Amino acid sequence: METHEIASREVWTARRVELLRDEKAMTRQLDDLARKRRALPWVEMDREYVFDTVDGKRSLAELFDGRGQLLIYHFMFGPDWEEGCPSCSFWADNYNDIIVHLNHRDVTMVAVSRAPLPKLLDYERRMGWGFTWASSADNSFNVDFAVSETSVYNFVDVGEVLDERPGLSAFIHVDGKVFHTYSTYGRGLDIFNCAYQLLDLTPKGRDEAGLEHNAAWLRRHDSYDAR
Repeated sequence: METHEIASREVWTARRVELLRDEKAMTRQLDDLARKRRALPWVEMDREYVFDTVDGKRSLAELFDGRGQLLIYHFMFGPDWEEGCPSCSFWADNYNDIIVHLNHRDVTMVAVSRAPLPKLLDYERRMGWGFTWASSADNSFNVDFAVSETSVYNFVDVGEVLDERPGLSAFIHVDGKVFHTYSTYGRGLDIFNCAYQLLDLTPKGRDEAGLEHNAAWLRRHDSYDAR
């Protein structure tokens, strides 16, 4: 590490209080952003999608599993891939065990990928996960939500999509109709990754400077060297 400033406890406390003001301001800003996110208009889903699941063929409405809200993680796993994306696997490690809590707030969370269902289930068993994973191999869901092939979504943050890309989309089921309420991609997913949030609290942070790309250090959780 580079030489870092060393100070007395009194100086540290004064600096920490100063930083706390900024943190509290950011918290209020994030609360305001969440309110604006919830205030976005809804778009009725007027296209039928049929997904392959362990329970057979399911429509988008059936993925809600009887709850009123649905989160779909767009997991990068192409039809010809033998393994899921390491980064998406990193994210799955973070959300797999919290889905039970989401269920008790009227939220179902599933992952959707274009790989055929047997590949998804084999990989899920290998990783030790338990979330619902659906295959969109036989529909245009991934293309329509700008996470596969060469789609162009209608806002600047996404742009052209090549091959596969991660994302998260939210839906609500009201009066027999399904509405799309929100989607996010790229760095918008950071907030859903507890490991990254914890790394941001450490002296070295994510420690990714100088790497070929930010996630060059990352491995699937069963592929790290023992330490």
